[in-house]
Parts: sequence; structure tokens; C-alpha cells
Amino acid sequence: MQARISQTAVRLRRGTRAHRKQRDGVFRAISDPTRREILGILRSGPCAVGEIAKNFRMSRPAVSKHLRLLSAAGLVTTRQAGTWRLCGLNAKPLRAVNDWLQDYAVFWGESLQSLKSYMEEKP
Repeated sequence: MQARISQTAVRLRRGTRAHRKQRDGVFRAISDPTRREILGILRSGPCAVGEIAKNFRMSRPAVSKHLRLLSAAGLVTTRQAGTWRLCGLNAKPLRAVNDWLQDYAVFWGESLQSLKSYMEEKP
């Protein structure tokens, strides 16, 4: 258990202000169900803004606002292809979410192991 605590301490020390700010931006971006759906659409490959907008019952400018927020968090890349604006998924920033969740996975793993040990020791 001591080794796990020191791993967490190292992660916390490694979490610079810029790293925390980026992680917070990613959490803010994925907190909205529409933005999570957009990321799901982009998992299959780059897509034009108009094609993304067809999946929602909102205006295209509203979808563009969601895309700007995802782009600011580094989750979406955009490039011009003629008159189209193509958006693509950049999943790298989601690693910050995974790292954050791993600390809790360790916690739950230890808690469940303790419960199992307790139940096995009971007469």
C-alpha cells in the first residue's frame, strides 16, 4: 500500500498548474452530453461540421460553439478542405481523465479486496 501512496504523491507533484488547467478543460468539455456525442461521432473519422450538425436538433452555430469548446480543450482538430471545415478527434487529452480515474480504481480495488477478505474470514 505504501508503494501506491508514493505513486499517487508522484502524480500529484507532477501535476503542474498547466497540467491541472488542461485536465480541468477536458473535464469541462466532456461534461456536456452533446459534446460527448460529438466525440463519439468523430471516433469513426473526420467529419464536416454540417454532417455533425445533422445529428442534433439545434442550430449549426450552436454545434459550432460546442466544437470550439472541444477544440479549446484539445479534443477536436479542425482543418479546411475546400469550402468544408473538417473536424477530427484528438483523444490524447483524454489520458488526463484516465490517469485521474486510475487513482480511484486503485481505491476501489483495495476496498473490494478488503471486503472479500472480511467475508472469507467470517464464520
